[in-house]
Amino acid sequence: MNPMVWMVLALAVVGVAISLPATALLCRVGRRLGTLDSTGAAGHAKQLRKVPNIGGVGIFLAVALPVAVGLLALHFVDTTLLTSWIPSLEPHLPRLLEGADQTISSTATAGAMLGGMIVLHALGLIDDRRSLNPWLKLMVQIAVAAAIVIWFDVRLMSLLGTWPSVIVTVLWIVVVINAINFMDNMDGLAGGVSAIAAALFMAACIVNHQWFIAATLALLVGGLIGFLVFNFPPAKIFMGDGGSFVIGFVLAVLTARTTYYDPQHIDFPLGGGWYGVFMPLIVLAIPLYDFTAVTLIRLKQGRNPLIGDQQHFSHRLVQRGLSQRGAVVVIWSAAAVTGIGGVSLGRLDAWQAALVGAQTLLVLIMIALLEHASRRTAAGNDRSS
Repeated sequence: MNPMVWMVLALAVVGVAISLPATALLCRVGRRLGTLDSTGAAGHAKQLRKVPNIGGVGIFLAVALPVAVGLLALHFVDTTLLTSWIPSLEPHLPRLLEGADQTISSTATAGAMLGGMIVLHALGLIDDRRSLNPWLKLMVQIAVAAAIVIWFDVRLMSLLGTWPSVIVTVLWIVVVINAINFMDNMDGLAGGVSAIAAALFMAACIVNHQWFIAATLALLVGGLIGFLVFNFPPAKIFMGDGGSFVIGFVLAVLTARTTYYDPQHIDFPLGGGWYGVFMPLIVLAIPLYDFTAVTLIRLKQGRNPLIGDQQHFSHRLVQRGLSQRGAVVVIWSAAAVTGIGGVSLGRLDAWQAALVGAQTLLVLIMIALLEHASRRTAAGNDRSS
């Protein structure tokens, strides 16, 4: 096995080793300091529980600390010493430190991502305590996304041209941040779905030899696993916006940095199918569906789509008779079913890729039918009472 694979897997263990004890400590500190579940913005419909909502700190530390240490080591430790510790690092140092073909270096982009994580983590922590205006949060998210896209070579669909690519990528980052935030509506839900998505993206990056994207995803996977030990229903701690904003941002930026299709290389590891570029949409199909459905429901009701409520897919499943734990496992399973198909997308023949697309669409149709039936049942109960 390639030594870099072992490095990636080891970093997943590092993520767990940071997140697990940090989250255990946060459970105690949160109760002592009274940093408990809060009401949110005016009009936010939710059931308050006496549970700390600072668990995102542990997830943030699991990713941010190793990234920061790695950046410091690359800049301040002699490269000869670094390669003596990690010999497999040597062939990758030029791109890490200097970039290639006039591109921005990977360390510069990693530093920008770290800066964005810090801003969004702070924004989320403040919002968890003081309920910031939702439009202000959106503007900060757009600003952070625009900065890393415009100045640090984080682009989707670059063949579209500079500004169309910038707009698409900024929109992608903001949507994924809020999709993960919207999924954080039930114990274990956002953490589990995000861990599944991150693990699948990590596997694709390992296959594609994009080692440092895979390494960062491994830290996120480990951080989420350590957090889920305390967040699986019934939760002892919530991630809060301080966690969901960071998770969404990291997933969005790293998927934008991943190469899914390269027509110049016939033996491209992720396959030669142009439809491989749709991998992120399929892997994140479940949170993106929930984000879209809930946004449309709120707009139809004349409500601000950025103010939370109890109308998510997970709540619909509970209305259909599932326990909260059962609803979470069902959604985890749906995310895994769609995501596993997405990882192999570019390696499939066109007709096989079409089947994966059809499979994903059928899962979403099933979810939509369950939601529609639940809304009818709830409306009937309201009229009868």
